Amino acid sequence: MYSQQTIVLTLAFVLISGGTLKTADHGTGKAPQHIHISYGDLPSQMIITWSTPNKTDLSSVHYGRELLHLVNVEEGSSHIFVDGGTEKRSQYIHRVDLKGLTGNTTYYYKVRSEESESGAFYFRTMPEGQDWSPRLAVFGDMGATNAQSLPRLELDAAKGMYDAVIHVGDFAYDLSKDNGKIGDQFMQEIQSLAASVPYMTCVGNHENSYNFSNYRARFNMPNDNGKMYYSFNMGPVHFVSISTEFLYFPDYGFTQIYEQYDWLKKDLMEANQPENRSKRPWIVTFGHRPMYCSNNDNDDCTSNESLVRVGVPLLRILSLEDLYYQQGVDLSIWAHEHSYERLWPVYNLKVRNGSYESPYTNPGGITHIITGSAGCSERHEYFQKNPPPWSAYHSSDYGYTRMTFANKTHLYVEQVSDDKNGEIIDSFTLIKEQHGPYGDLNNRV
Repeated sequence: MYSQQTIVLTLAFVLISGGTLKTADHGTGKAPQHIHISYGDLPSQMIITWSTPNKTDLSSVHYGRELLHLVNVEEGSSHIFVDGGTEKRSQYIHRVDLKGLTGNTTYYYKVRSEESESGAFYFRTMPEGQDWSPRLAVFGDMGATNAQSLPRLELDAAKGMYDAVIHVGDFAYDLSKDNGKIGDQFMQEIQSLAASVPYMTCVGNHENSYNFSNYRARFNMPNDNGKMYYSFNMGPVHFVSISTEFLYFPDYGFTQIYEQYDWLKKDLMEANQPENRSKRPWIVTFGHRPMYCSNNDNDDCTSNESLVRVGVPLLRILSLEDLYYQQGVDLSIWAHEHSYERLWPVYNLKVRNGSYESPYTNPGGITHIITGSAGCSERHEYFQKNPPPWSAYHSSDYGYTRMTFANKTHLYVEQVSDDKNGEIIDSFTLIKEQHGPYGDLNNRV
């Protein structure tokens, strides 16, 4: 299935990233584990997160531009996390923020908790400015069991194919299962990938236990502060991560629904300021539950009036689709359905293609991708025999999505089938010669 060269490359990637290295613990419970990275509040920052079973008096990262000369040291902090299950298992979550990093540079690092330290990992910082082409792997719904796409994602990362990963909700199945032990297993499984490529996330329904406490504790995202929504910039792209789950778990409070909407509107309006949109014309959102889908499982997205799309006007929960349309969101990424689906550009159930010959060139509506087929214990999901007119392509194969923002006008998207040994089963290029609110753009036509 894989070439000898690719296997050797991947083994080297896993070894240097510490994926197979066991840290000496000596029974202290202070060995670093579950190491992963994410972008910081600024492009020159990187957040390093890990855990230890027991408390340590030190949380530090030793790093540098040469593997054998980790001459820089940054200290951080840790806090205790107690799982909500019957065993009340605890662990300590450590966080160190590396600051003042040079753009487009490879750094090697080890994390240290008192006398125990990890193997060596590495990451590459994002280039400065907007004139570069971010490359991402995007997927949702990957479990500790049957994470079928993970080995191929590691292969890709070993080849240097990605600047970042976006995991669109639903981790481990579940992070809290078996008193958090399944979450621990999953975090260790993804370590060789997530410790070397910024692993950006949003929350899904499978994280809901104990008010999403496992997700909030295990993942540190830029400008998030535990709210479970945030945004960050990457080259010519403004990414926005939201929690769709506030709508479906109101027992945890309605206030966060309104607060997220207010923050989201403000964030998108700021991204649309002329000086910002000229620098970063692409606006891309990601959240777990889709506005639309054509699966045959009766999930909310199969309804014409899904909560994520239309909200609950009687409760003053406003439509996200209307907001996205008004603020000119170019691409919305979703998961939840264990399948892949590409939509035609759409708004309010109506197809808004650019033209018959070139539907994704200057479309009059938002393009949606649903990519929840990375592999989990709940297996595949399938589709209606007669999909709605806004559904352009779908597949139930296990796999994941790759995206390359070639420049400020061209975005290339392709779907990898792991069932078909890495075959590209779908691809398209979204071309936006003008970005902005769709009402303004459509009035210019």
